[in-house]
Amino acid sequence: MAPLLALALALSGCAAADTADDSGASGAPKGAESSAATGHTARLPRANAPFDYQLGGAYDPPAGVRTVIRDRTAAPDPDPGIYNICYVNAYQAQPDAVAWWRKNHPDLLLRDADGAAVIDEDWEEPLLDISSEDRRDRLAGIVGGWIDGCADRGFDAVEADNLDSYLRSDGLLDREEAAAFAGRLAERAHRAGLAIGQKNAAEMTGVRDETGFDFAVAEECARYEECDAYADAYDDKVLVIEYRRADFTVACREWGDRLSVVLRDRDVVPAGEPGHVNARC
Repeated sequence: MAPLLALALALSGCAAADTADDSGASGAPKGAESSAATGHTARLPRANAPFDYQLGGAYDPPAGVRTVIRDRTAAPDPDPGIYNICYVNAYQAQPDAVAWWRKNHPDLLLRDADGAAVIDEDWEEPLLDISSEDRRDRLAGIVGGWIDGCADRGFDAVEADNLDSYLRSDGLLDREEAAAFAGRLAERAHRAGLAIGQKNAAEMTGVRDETGFDFAVAEECARYEECDAYADAYDDKVLVIEYRRADFTVACREWGDRLSVVLRDRDVVPAGEPGHVNARC
């Protein structure tokens, strides 16, 4: 899962040539394609296009990059001429937003039998409560507002993080509830003219018809031998981030001619800062 932009949590190869597909709406980004299969007109990222993962802070995309993922709060606005994906933490509360949730929507934070918030300890993020239809609807209204904001700023797509939060819910949430909430987010994104990406959770690729996702963003799928699940489900429209060079080498050898693969440092720090790592196949 992605590090928090504001807190900068702990956490350049041979790219395949990009070929333009300029069909569709005027001004559509180069190197993207539309999807008839998903029943909407949002533009999708091109399979195997060079991309960059900039959640630790925005910077000028490296030469040749055609797709960039940035936090929804990142400045500046999306780069014209490339495919811009907006990161949204859809299933958990960002650490710096916990006070806002507690003040405004305390009942939308998942709580255990003792009334304590259920926390993703790795990221210090409280889980959002998607356990009922009413809560899913209310949460979709809030997260949907963020999605609309991404569209207003000129993003082409969103990636909805922490789809797999139910695995960290101590049994209080399940896969069906996660998929149901995903469907609401996909509907909202498509209504705004955006594509929407599944973030991680390879075990959820089999319910794509329920979630309505259009592509995938997969962290360390080579390391965990999961890339095939995403590739099969999303017709190779998969953006892979590896954090270890050995895994990156495997990803490039086995998937570099089909999927978009980048090597980043775990802090995903901006270019020019100590520790920055950035490479493509």
